[in-house]
Amino acid sequence: MKLIKQFIEKDKSGYVTLIPEEFEDMWHVYNLIQKHDQLRAVTIRRIQSESSTGSVESQRIRLTLSISVDSVDFDTQVGMLRIGGRVIVENPHVKLGTFHTIDLELNRQFTLIKPEWDVIALERVQEACDISKKADVAAVVCQEGLANVCLLTSSMTIIRQHIDCPVPRKRKGSVTNYEKGLKRFFEQIYQAILRHIDFDIVKCVILGSPGFVREQLYDYIFAEAVRTDNKTIMQNRSKFIMVHTSTGHKQALQEVMNDQAIKTKLADTKAAQEVQALDQFYEMMNMDPDRAFYGFKDVSKAAERGAIGTLLVTDELFRAAEVAKRRQYIALVESARASGGKVFVFSSLHVSGENLNQLTGVAAILNFPLPDIDDEDGEEEAQEDQEMDEDGLPPMHSNQNHEAFDAILG
Repeated sequence: MKLIKQFIEKDKSGYVTLIPEEFEDMWHVYNLIQKHDQLRAVTIRRIQSESSTGSVESQRIRLTLSISVDSVDFDTQVGMLRIGGRVIVENPHVKLGTFHTIDLELNRQFTLIKPEWDVIALERVQEACDISKKADVAAVVCQEGLANVCLLTSSMTIIRQHIDCPVPRKRKGSVTNYEKGLKRFFEQIYQAILRHIDFDIVKCVILGSPGFVREQLYDYIFAEAVRTDNKTIMQNRSKFIMVHTSTGHKQALQEVMNDQAIKTKLADTKAAQEVQALDQFYEMMNMDPDRAFYGFKDVSKAAERGAIGTLLVTDELFRAAEVAKRRQYIALVESARASGGKVFVFSSLHVSGENLNQLTGVAAILNFPLPDIDDEDGEEEAQEDQEMDEDGLPPMHSNQNHEAFDAILG
């Protein structure tokens, strides 16, 4: 992401002008733009004009519009944002208050104006514009006949290609059809690697599978590279790492990131640090549950006492439509940092972020145990007479629902 201009007032209002340059930048922009923000960008609009004879002509023109944001949609397949809202600055071609949708694409400059730039939004701008934080990883998770070619950045997991190529079963006395099918399958993966992986950027290429599929794929890739004299593949042989996974589906990426060899290779990447923090939370929940809490109510109580050592929170919570809710989580982050705690903002497009979302999206590892938090919850529930939540279910607290936690761990 390229930062063209930034101006923030003392009351935190202001604007930034940015140019998204990579696919991941669009994810950052999606997280930055919120309802009631103002967006100014070049866009295309169909304009109708009536001639003196009464005939109506329609033409598409390029113009700069400013809108008040009502909705934001992110198309992850093409990497484009569709931002809808009402026009707030009058234009010779468009009336004030007219609804318009701006299609925001790569390499298209825009200006985002906010009434309040909170610490999370400013950090996201800084992170998106920091080239040193783009340590990318490629992964191919597969099983016979099924493969997912993925790119793992610091903020998201992108499935670049899903491959489904049926492989015939081995038959007694003949394996010809099986071998032909397996070769077709490996060839599709090989071509996907050439098409989607930039070896000038990626730190490593992870091959994960159950059984011996990864070893067979590895042998095929380099045999094919030798046959076709593909020097790029041969020169980057050291970047390929093989790990065991239980499946070829996207969920296997969590197993990949937990592998010790991968952790060592990616020790300095944001994604690896998040996975490690989540693992520590799971371990603490099992070993010392009075030092591990999830759910906003319990975690905020721990923050009030300055007990949070590590705070885990998903970026999805900062996209909440309610301003009051967003401010709650921003205050929680600031409180944890003020008491010396580490804060990890998980991407909801990472497998680790998906797992954290199952734990309400917010969790904390404490510096010291707080067993009385559950006692307070019990007293409050007794006073409220088991008051029901918005979904019509009793409120769930971190250390009172081990069954839900066990279900997430599988």
